[in-house]
Amino acid sequence: MATEKVFPMTLAGKEKLEQELDHLKSVKRKEVVERIKIARSFGDLSENSEYDSAKEEQAFVEGRITTIENMIRNAKIIEEDELSGDAVTLGRSVTFLELPDGEEETYTIVGSAEADPFEGKISNDSPIAKSLLGRKVGEEVTVQTPGGEMNVRITKIK
Repeated sequence: MATEKVFPMTLAGKEKLEQELDHLKSVKRKEVVERIKIARSFGDLSENSEYDSAKEEQAFVEGRITTIENMIRNAKIIEEDELSGDAVTLGRSVTFLELPDGEEETYTIVGSAEADPFEGKISNDSPIAKSLLGRKVGEEVTVQTPGGEMNVRITKIK
């Protein structure tokens, strides 16, 4: 039997997933069922694009519910004491300068379940996070990215 994947996340990340799950189960699921019911009333289902679309959405919603339930069931909450110290760890924000041009970037390293690059949250499985984990302020790090090598200097960890 395979072991379940553990999803490291912050308490806030778990709460966000629980809210999404609640919304999917209490609102979105009902909306999709209603769309299917309306589409069925149009008659012949074999050429009914509204019905096909609603069924596809239902499959997506049910799949997402299953995924979120699995993430919550296998969540490992990052405790506050794990955020102490002066090294880059899961749940901490790290600011670095790209070398040599000096462009500054800040990211919070989170588990894959709550990663959102648009909010500055990157997965601990990403190349940048993997290269930065365990490092300290002042260290220069070479990051292997899909676009090539990137050299950075860590300037702040919080």
